Amino acid sequence: MLLTIAAFIVALGLLIAVHEYGHYRVAVACGVKVLRFSVGFGKPLLRWQPQGSPTEFVIGAFPLGGYVRMLDEREAPVAAEERHLAFNTQPLRSRAAIVAAGPIANLLLAVLLYSVVNWNGVEEPRAILASPVAGSVAQSAGLRGGELVERAALGAEDLEPVRSFEDLRWLLTRGALEGLNVRLDVQSAQGAGHREVVLDMSRIDSREADAQLFRKVGILGPWTRPVLGEVMAQSAADRSGLRAGDLVLKVGQTDVVDGQQLRELIRQSVRGNEPVAQPWRVERGGQVITLDVLPDAVIEPGNTVGRIGAYVGAAPEFVTVDYGLVDGLWGGVVKTWDVSLLTLRMMGRMVIGEASLKNLSGPLTIADYAGRSASMGLTQYLIFLALISVSLGVLNLLPLPVLDGGHLMYYLWEGVTGRGVSDAWMERLQRGGVAVLLVMMSIALFNDITRDRKSVV
Repeated sequence: MLLTIAAFIVALGLLIAVHEYGHYRVAVACGVKVLRFSVGFGKPLLRWQPQGSPTEFVIGAFPLGGYVRMLDEREAPVAAEERHLAFNTQPLRSRAAIVAAGPIANLLLAVLLYSVVNWNGVEEPRAILASPVAGSVAQSAGLRGGELVERAALGAEDLEPVRSFEDLRWLLTRGALEGLNVRLDVQSAQGAGHREVVLDMSRIDSREADAQLFRKVGILGPWTRPVLGEVMAQSAADRSGLRAGDLVLKVGQTDVVDGQQLRELIRQSVRGNEPVAQPWRVERGGQVITLDVLPDAVIEPGNTVGRIGAYVGAAPEFVTVDYGLVDGLWGGVVKTWDVSLLTLRMMGRMVIGEASLKNLSGPLTIADYAGRSASMGLTQYLIFLALISVSLGVLNLLPLPVLDGGHLMYYLWEGVTGRGVSDAWMERLQRGGVAVLLVMMSIALFNDITRDRKSVV
């Protein structure tokens, strides 16, 4: 819990500080007098003012935002001798640059973070496929599990090398959300040559939540040995005599080949709303034993599934993915661009009803992921920071009043018509923007509370 809170505060503080510094740096460069630079709201915990600087720097008690307060005639009277230093007296291009600098700073931070990860290298699962979900796109395409994906492409694009399972997951996400087929060049589990497999993404409904999206694709994770990890006390696995380290060989009449297949067999071990007991053959300490396993029946949205209360599947095979200086930097730029475009597409689809609002996440989910990524090491935490930084940058560029993009929309109107938005209309638009933002935050918080984060089966 303490790690989650600390990771969340550090992430939020850093991203807000970078965003506001973008505004501050460009404002100073444009000759605008900055009165206060604040990270957080509420009672100041720390404040200082460098000698010779007109700017007071503040860290507030509540790190859920920040602001840069500039000299502005619309907020307070300005002395005649300082009028040229006021924000509202600056040329249109300067005001637009100051407003756009915050989101751009977040996007540049994401480029830097992704580049650092590329230079440092990251341990990622090798792109060996687990058994596909029954009835999924992957199964229909002829995948059976154990295949190594060496190259992949979207639509008619040229096949590109796949360095890790994360590369493949990103490609599958884009294909599903953009409605483009995914072509895979795979090597069979037995190493008996290559073949090209086409995943028909037209069968995927992008309005489904992420978990359901990948379930329909059929590729949920990399290949893992069907070994049991921690067994929860008083769980179905515990009551049935299963123990951590058991290698599962057979469930009922079905031979088990990997952890993903075993998880699916457990989920399917119900008839109607009742669990079904089956004999399990497991290897324990070099000996093969048979146990009768009766799972618990758990109701999920739309169906009932079996759960045994144990972690299933050993760690996958990992590879180190790293890049040189130039390739790493370019990879950071490309990744930031791709994530930005995907974020925009998802937001656009949510607006027109082609994507589920379940994809919105709020502070609880962000805090949870911050803690998880921090516990996995610095590299994963940097990837998390980069992703959130992109989201913050893109969100603030949306043409929504009260956001930076809303102010840029006002300046566009001013540039086209030659006159600014009236105070009356500004007030109406600001109120509308606040209402829309509150609705989005409410939906995101609801999703946080109702989202299933269970990792055992």
